[in-house]
Parts: sequence; C-alpha cells; structure tokens
Amino acid sequence: MTLHLGIDVASRESHRASLTDSTGRFVWRNWKFTTRSSDLEELWQMVLEAGDDEPVIVVLEPTRNAWVPLAAWLRAAGARVELVPAEQSADLRRYYNKHVKNDRLDSELLARLPLLHPEGLTTTQTLGPADSLRRAARRRVSLITRRTACLQRLDALLELLGPGWFDALGSAAGKTALVVLQRYSDPNALIRFGRTRLTKLLIANSRGMWREDKADELLAAARESLALWSGGGLDFAELAEDIATEAMLVVTLSEQIDVIDERLARLYELADPDGTVASAPGLGPVLAPMILGRLGDANRFHDLAAVRRYSGLIPAVEQSGVSDKRQRITKAGDQVLRYALFLAADQARRVDPTLAARYNRLRSAGKHHNSALCTLGAVIITRIAACWRTGQHHQLRDLDGRPITAEEGRKICASLNPIPIGTGRDKKESQGAPVTGPSTTQPTTRRRRTA
Repeated sequence: MTLHLGIDVASRESHRASLTDSTGRFVWRNWKFTTRSSDLEELWQMVLEAGDDEPVIVVLEPTRNAWVPLAAWLRAAGARVELVPAEQSADLRRYYNKHVKNDRLDSELLARLPLLHPEGLTTTQTLGPADSLRRAARRRVSLITRRTACLQRLDALLELLGPGWFDALGSAAGKTALVVLQRYSDPNALIRFGRTRLTKLLIANSRGMWREDKADELLAAARESLALWSGGGLDFAELAEDIATEAMLVVTLSEQIDVIDERLARLYELADPDGTVASAPGLGPVLAPMILGRLGDANRFHDLAAVRRYSGLIPAVEQSGVSDKRQRITKAGDQVLRYALFLAADQARRVDPTLAARYNRLRSAGKHHNSALCTLGAVIITRIAACWRTGQHHQLRDLDGRPITAEEGRKICASLNPIPIGTGRDKKESQGAPVTGPSTTQPTTRRRRTA
C-alpha cells in the first residue's frame, strides 16, 4: 500500500495536508502546519502512524520558493516528492467544485491526484531555486532585463536634449558615453568644462579612440540643446540628475553582469566538467551554463520529446477527427531556457551547416527569422539532451554527414546564401521569440462581405 500526502503550500500562512491510502480513501485531512522542523516532525509522525514502513508520495504545487525547504525535508525523511503544475490542479479543482476555492479542497485534491492524473506528476530530481547554477542563470537574465530598461529610459531622457547627443555619443551603453552622461549631461556644465578638459576625459576613458573631434561634437550638441530650449521650459540641472542616475544604474548592472558571468563559469565547470553541453553549436561560456542550469539533468525526462515539450518551443497541436492544426509555440517550459535557446540558435545557424540549411528552408517556406530560430532552438535542446544522456560530445557535420571543424562549418554556412533578415516593426513575427507578430511573410487576402 502506498500513502499519498497532498500539501497545499502557502507562502506566509500555515500549509494544509491531507493523507490518503492507495485506494484514495482519506486517512486524515486538513492538517495545518508550518515550515518548522518541529511541525514537520509531528506531520511525519502522523504519516508513519497511518502506515508504518509504507512508501509515501508527497504531492504539492511549486508555490514560489516556499515548496523548496518542504521538499528537501520530506525527501530526507524518505518520501518521494511529486510536483504538479498549478494549472493542472486548478482544472481538476474546478471539476470537483466549480465555484469554490479553499485550502481544504486543495490539499484533498492533491492527495488524490496520483490516482486521478498520475501522468501529470513530475518527480523532483533537484530542488529548483535551491540549485545555485539554476538560480544564477535566472539572475543573469534579470540583470540583463533591468539594464535594458535603464538604457531605454536613458535614450528617452536624451531625446529631450535633441538629436545631436545621439549623433555624438552613438550608443549610450558605451563606457565613455556613460562617463560623460554621469558628469556632464547638463549642457551648461559641459560647456563650462571646456574643450581641453573634455578632450582629456574622452582620451582617458576611450583609450584614445575619442579625441578633439568628438569633444567638438559634444560641445556642438550642448549648444544646440540650449538653442532648442532658449524659450525655457526645461530645467537642465534636474534633467542631468535623472540622466546621471540612469547612467550609474547601467554601470552598476554591467558590473554585476560581469560578476555573475564569472560565477556561472565556475558553477558550470563543477556541473559539467567534460563540457558536454558546451560542445553543442552556438553555445559559449555564457549560454552553456544558462541552458544547463535551467534544463537540469536531462536524464530526468522520459524521452527526448519530453525535453522538447519542456523547452516550450514546439507548436501547440489541436486535433479533432481529420483536423490537425499547428498553432503558435506552447511556451509551456522554462522562460530563461527558451531565451537562451533562441540566442544559441542565432549563433548555431552560422556554424552548423545542417541548421543553416534548415533555417534557409524555413525562411524560403515563408517563416520569419524569429519563427525559424524557435524551430532551431528545439533542435538544439534535443541534441544537447541526447549528448547528455549518452555522455558524448556533439560532432559538427556537413550536409553529407561528414565530421567537420567549426571553421569549416562557418565557411559552408556562409556559402549557403542565407535569406536577409527583415527589419521594421511590421516584420516582427514569431510569438515565441522576444518580439511578436505573424508567423508568415506571405500576403493574406481579406474575404469581401457580400450583400
């Protein structure tokens, strides 16, 4: 007989637990406890009294990070911990009680879930956020997102000063540009600083790349800003404070990204000393740790199809009779993993001839660049999982299946005449990529309404 312990995990309040036997009959229900060792020991003692030496399956939803210490303690006690996606338990909850949602119903439902929907459970191999590599990969994406937002705000603030500042600085993300914006984004202060001292500042921070001509461009942009706002309406000193704040945030976030990159490299060396994941095309010292951290042990999946489903890069299928519709990608898996695979696919198509040929074939069939990259990302994660499960490195091959080097692969890919990537807001198409839009470049016709 197997005991099923369903736990409705709460972030701040007490958790609730219900216990059933292998037939689904409740032994006890709605027991309240907290994530303290004394409460957990009392809970476990109640489970043991219900069935001494019987195997115990714990079923819970991964609620924020509150489930992690619970799962760790229960696994150490000898239970098998199963996770269920929140949307699946919600669907079953609506089946039992369409209009009521309460914690007691949640714990009872989770206790019976192994009998109702066993294929919906996933045994925990790792403890999610407790894994350092997984957490570091997520943090890097978070830092990149924050820095991008700061750069966008910085660009918006510079628009108030006029286009001359963009012409002079180019990208505000550059090191020298950030130094200037932190100190002298006020046109009056920049003019007072003077050409000589500004030139020395530019030379020192750009290693001689920016000199007197760049100083003249910046001073001209400052004078143009004063001319644009000669009638008043803009406090340059206050605007300079806002620009300096955003510039300092960009610098700080960039430093933190460098730190997290070093940490990722160290953790990846411990997790994959043979470099199996990094052997895949398109993966460098940043993307390989991110993919491994978010994918975890590929052996935990039943097959390679499950790996592709976890990536969320496969199309949703709607079948009914003879109808078979392939819609946008499911995006059901890990968001950070999908982000890393998308970036890896764009690099891999430049070095792997088989992926380059597939990319060109998809583009010729009307798929957009982003949509094609999502397809390549699913292929890449499948290859990575296959290599991990067999313990072998990925081998680049040409279109005839012969092993080649990375340099030979780049030459072959360059000779395949890739289709140019469209630009413009109306060209952004793939729903699963970082940008959105339709998934085909073919024109559509609108059916006319007849009287």
